[in-house]
Amino acid sequence: MSSLRERDPFDVRLARTAPAPLGAFNDAGVLSSADVQVARRLATLGGVEAPSLLLALALAVRAPRLGHVLVDLADIRTTVAVDTEEPVDLGALPWPEPAAWAAEVAACGLVAVSDDDGDDAGDARPLRLVGSRLYLDRYWREERQVAADLRERAVGEAAGVARDVLAEGMARLYPDRDDERARMAAATAVLRRIAVIAGGPGTGKTATVARIVALLADQADAPPLVALAAPTGKAAARLTEEVHGWAGRLAIDDGARERLRALTATTLHRLLGTRPGSRSRFRHDRNARLPHDVVIVDETSMVSLTLMARLLDAIRPDARLILLGDPDQLTSIEAGAVLGDIVGPAAARPLLSADARARLAEVGAAAPPSGAAPPSTVVGGAPSGGDAETAAAALPDAPLADGVVVLDRLYRYRGGIAVVADAVRRGVADDVVAALADARDDVTWIDGDVAELRGDARLAPVRDAATEAGRAVIAAARAGDADAALDALRRFGLLCAHRRGPYGVSAWMPVVESWLATEIEAAGGRAQNYPGRPLLVTAKHDDLHLYNGDTGVIVRASEKRLVAAFERTTVRPNQLGAVETVYAMTVHKSQGSQFDTAAVLLPPPTSRILTRELLYTGVTRARDRLLVVGTEASIRAAIDRPAARASGLRARLWDAG
Repeated sequence: MSSLRERDPFDVRLARTAPAPLGAFNDAGVLSSADVQVARRLATLGGVEAPSLLLALALAVRAPRLGHVLVDLADIRTTVAVDTEEPVDLGALPWPEPAAWAAEVAACGLVAVSDDDGDDAGDARPLRLVGSRLYLDRYWREERQVAADLRERAVGEAAGVARDVLAEGMARLYPDRDDERARMAAATAVLRRIAVIAGGPGTGKTATVARIVALLADQADAPPLVALAAPTGKAAARLTEEVHGWAGRLAIDDGARERLRALTATTLHRLLGTRPGSRSRFRHDRNARLPHDVVIVDETSMVSLTLMARLLDAIRPDARLILLGDPDQLTSIEAGAVLGDIVGPAAARPLLSADARARLAEVGAAAPPSGAAPPSTVVGGAPSGGDAETAAAALPDAPLADGVVVLDRLYRYRGGIAVVADAVRRGVADDVVAALADARDDVTWIDGDVAELRGDARLAPVRDAATEAGRAVIAAARAGDADAALDALRRFGLLCAHRRGPYGVSAWMPVVESWLATEIEAAGGRAQNYPGRPLLVTAKHDDLHLYNGDTGVIVRASEKRLVAAFERTTVRPNQLGAVETVYAMTVHKSQGSQFDTAAVLLPPPTSRILTRELLYTGVTRARDRLLVVGTEASIRAAIDRPAARASGLRARLWDAG
């Protein structure tokens, strides 16, 4: 192994000039050229020359670029990842001794030193050191604010709840009483100013949202003003559709049904009110709060620390905040792992305290805490039952603890897919490999290197699923049936970890097109647009109500006219700017989507983006059938590489009761 890469003068990741020791860390792939240049600029402004301080500045700048909120000087040597697939001996780099390094950073004029209470928050400097944790000051302030706001909101219960009315509503909306955790989640959202409903795909989070809105409407003469939101337009559209669907299935009166159908989810940025020229400041803040009585946010795993800080800024202190999401999925591309930090230890011990269960039992939402909890109701997965009070006693005595409910009953998929997903979530590589090798009807594992399998007969299950769905899309589109074409588009998804390279979308898109060549040619494939061309929107089109990640299909509207059909709208193809053909997509782009059959193509074990969260997200896109293509080494590498992000939020929320 070498600590340096061979220097390529055309590699934009390499800084042309970098003072020691930044050059060595840049060559090794630890620092980017941008990290080096920003650190040099800061050093110039602050009169910093010491090599160890230059390195600390560069690592602090690097952290948010990779999704971290901070860099911990005490362990960065052993936890750092590199931006290269070449083997690198990180131990050979000139790392400073941690204790002396932290002391030197503390004495730097660019760095304010704080304890966890942050009593000296008025000391405005570009960096902040807390123990051995070094932040850019902005992220330290945001983390501290988010923790304080959540803890304050979690204290006590919401005012004015009529428990008898809530009990009647719970009996009406949960007549079967067969999913205790869903009942606990719904009642918790009514009783508290903040509730967090976590769970994987298909565990009933959106169904719970519809019931929560109905229960809250029962509590007042005038229905509350409710905002539904999500971090992306695609997720917001999906939330709207799901809530509208549940409106027709619940035991509610016509007025409540119409109110549910009138709700339309929006993006968090639009809810907060974007300001021209700013990505982090909004019209609604602590001085101009949102008018809503209830704010419900779906897909919270994709919400960054900065966006959560702005949201908490804007919500009235007496309003309810309900967060939904899957903490095991891929996180925001920006800094922070907010949902995972908020759920914290409740993910492993998802049962509330005896006091909370007693309050929920009063309204028919939980069994009395004196007995044992019912066994887990995961269908097809690994049961996780246990005594409720014993499990709850192990949770920290934190204000947020009784506001977090983890749903674990699967309604969407079961069998082998559920077993694989559960094993990935638990992070047990042997169990994942065994579940994939079990050869159940709904799971197929093709053990081989993806880049070498393109002409291999073993890839037949992927080819057959892709061509069957593709033919159905093209046939429906040529017939002018937009609904059938969109439905067929959801039958199959080819998901890649990478965008480029032999394991990425760019390599596999033409493979699928070659499988469908005859059908595409017959549909007019020589033209840019042809009936059946699947579309992926890559930037928002506000005027068209289309958002990044939306999928659609070109459909024949008449003999001479084609249209682009999406779930919410139909537009002329020439109205679309940022759009591309989507016979394959990245796992990141697939978040929020579901396919009858999903094929997940894994990169080699050395891929730096191959993580447990990526594998879990890919696996859980499948509803009925899962195809995993990749080597056992890649699967084990993914499981052994959780996408841990350096953050202090979890400790602020859970470590001090």
